[in-house]
Amino acid sequence: MADRQGVLVIGEVANGKLNPSSTEMLAHGRKLADSLKEPLSIALLGQDLGAAPKEAIAFGADKVHAVTDPLLKEYQVDAYLAAITKVAQQHTPRVVLLAKGPIGSEVGPRLAFRLDTAVIQDCLEVRIDAEKKLVGNRPVYGGNCMATITSLGEPMMAIVRPKTGDPLARNDSRHGEVVAFSPRLEASVIKSRVVERVEKAQEGVRLEDAAIVVSGGRGLGSAAPFTNEIKDLADLLGAAIGASRAVVDSGWISHDHQVGLTGKTIAPNLYIMVGISGASQHMAGCSAAKVIVAINRDSDAVIFNDARYGVAGDWKKVLPAFIQQIRAMK
Repeated sequence: MADRQGVLVIGEVANGKLNPSSTEMLAHGRKLADSLKEPLSIALLGQDLGAAPKEAIAFGADKVHAVTDPLLKEYQVDAYLAAITKVAQQHTPRVVLLAKGPIGSEVGPRLAFRLDTAVIQDCLEVRIDAEKKLVGNRPVYGGNCMATITSLGEPMMAIVRPKTGDPLARNDSRHGEVVAFSPRLEASVIKSRVVERVEKAQEGVRLEDAAIVVSGGRGLGSAAPFTNEIKDLADLLGAAIGASRAVVDSGWISHDHQVGLTGKTIAPNLYIMVGISGASQHMAGCSAAKVIVAINRDSDAVIFNDARYGVAGDWKKVLPAFIQQIRAMK
């Protein structure tokens, strides 16, 4: 361990800009690096990284490994894995962080195998303990419990959920080092190829990116409100539609809309919850919401402990009146 130093974030670049999840990972990484009193670096991969390296420094990185190669023009797991492995082997970080997502979830376990270590997956929180070990909190048993896991490998690795922390404030006056790194990849590293890319049909704003989210829970009584009152309110506010786990398990709406430990993690400016009790499994997925508004007929529902504004009443009366008032204001 003595030879290892620093925290390395595996970043993601899209159209020459830093992916939002990477700015969040830099915030997590900055906290870990400060605890260790060691530097924070980030590896950015692509053929043309654009302004992403400067962005990374502005969001907290001390050093940027600018990893460029023609085979990295688009994401391909074999090429990315080969390049990241070379970076990690050459620079021997103490900690490696990835964002949970298509890239992190695919590359992370493979990278851990290549580096002969282990990775803590699906973390909601990471920290350094008194013995300078990486500790991660993650959901287990279908989100019904939280496990605290200590990494014993070298390097210590974690895959962290996006939306579990805010990025640091951007500071374009920060100074850092950008180091060019050429992995010199051979075409033979590619074991698979992309045959076709199909964009997923998306109606309205993505749940994870929405500034406003309207969610329904089991208290709605049936699936009908999701195509009526909930949808009407969401359309009026330009909001995405979310749901509790109980609703998804009942088949009232697809899993794409689920918020919580076993669903999406969101951080909207405004989160309106209708008929949701506020169980910890759900709240873990929306704890970063700036303002929570709760509508629930049970005045003792635990959601009112977390909501800034609460309405104890029958949603069938409250929601139509709320919708009417919003329409009158437009």
